[in-house]
Amino acid sequence: MAQIWHPESKTPGTPYWWEGRSPVAGLTRTPPKSVDLLIVGAGYTGLSAALTAADCGANVVVVDAGEPGEGASSRNGGMMGAHPRFSYETMVERFGQTTADRLYEEAPAAFEHTRNLIVTEGIDCDFQVTGRIQLAWTNGHFADQAQLARAMELRSPGTAQIVPPEELSRHIRTRLYKGGLYFPGHAALHPRKFHDGLLRAVLRRGVPVVAGCRIDALQRSKAGFLAETDTGVIRAGKVLMASNGYTTGRFGWLRKRVFPLPSFLIATEPLPVDLLDQLAPGRRMMVETRARHSYFRISPDGTRLLFGGRASMRPISAERAAMRLHATMCGIWPELGGTRITHSWSGNTGFSFGHMPHIGQHNQIYHAMGYSGSGVAVSPYLGMKAAYLALDDPRGDTAYQATAFKTHPLHPFQTPHFLRAADLWYRFGVDPAQNMAKGPDRGSSPH
Repeated sequence: MAQIWHPESKTPGTPYWWEGRSPVAGLTRTPPKSVDLLIVGAGYTGLSAALTAADCGANVVVVDAGEPGEGASSRNGGMMGAHPRFSYETMVERFGQTTADRLYEEAPAAFEHTRNLIVTEGIDCDFQVTGRIQLAWTNGHFADQAQLARAMELRSPGTAQIVPPEELSRHIRTRLYKGGLYFPGHAALHPRKFHDGLLRAVLRRGVPVVAGCRIDALQRSKAGFLAETDTGVIRAGKVLMASNGYTTGRFGWLRKRVFPLPSFLIATEPLPVDLLDQLAPGRRMMVETRARHSYFRISPDGTRLLFGGRASMRPISAERAAMRLHATMCGIWPELGGTRITHSWSGNTGFSFGHMPHIGQHNQIYHAMGYSGSGVAVSPYLGMKAAYLALDDPRGDTAYQATAFKTHPLHPFQTPHFLRAADLWYRFGVDPAQNMAKGPDRGSSPH
């Protein structure tokens, strides 16, 4: 096992994105006694919701059971794009034509909202429009891509381009894939820097962000809710859940609809520039369509390869995940056989059974979650929408209210025990989450 590790490798489990980053000053450990809106979760969704609510004049608090941003918001691949997850025909079949049309329209709107946040809040997060290519593992996947590209061209001209196999070398040098779908407008960013920029923007507005504040119970009151925490009780008029793949405690209704699926990443040692140019001449964000859903990119400083995927459907050690990802990476690029690893880490993606995000409320508790691996662009957008909904503002209207948000017979409990069987299926190249969704999910990754 040791031969893949660089002598200066970091403690397994520490994300590459945490290198050189200092904690954001201004957090508190004591929540206020009373607020208009209590937001649970201080990741992209919760912080975006806090910005929107504060700008509407609401009295807001954001609480997080751990340290803000230490979940998926600082562990993902930093791939930013919002495109329809399924073909137009599949969307119509699932949600009806009106909702399908609106979902196709809102995908680019979500991207633009997040990009505008970066600009208006002055967030330095290594944002760059790199384009992203989705790599077809089979000829059938390539046919699905062509169908999706045709639907996108009708509704959003120029946002997606089919790449035949003979032209793939402009993006990636390997013979594994059967073609691709290129999104020229998609982008890359540094996820920890983006999160910390959002956090500072929230703190500038005077919104308290409480670290280490777990919600043990919520009770209805005449004025809204009483939130019991280990540091006190918060009286809140409204509650917004923004915890996605880290939803725990007594939120059983949500936990039966969004389950945590781990994604694993590694960072290579610094590599020669000419080697990176050879492997990935386009320097795109890259994802693939096979069941292990590998996704990879060049680091923002242009020196390393960051490689992620489903090394397992269940939590495993960072060392074991690194071995599996390293082997997969070398299967794509045999030239990297002697490359060593400096970082190996993981994070939870929050998956819905329909592989679509959802926003709404249940028993007067609002939520935005279930991003299913596509949260970087969409979660700030839906955090904004959820805040408007909670404040009874008509600007909260969104087609994501109409996406399916159901549980599944294989998941009758709050703990996703079905992932034990799913892990076995995964090893044979079958993606059970796709089967439960009753449809293809090409290229799902935490981006």
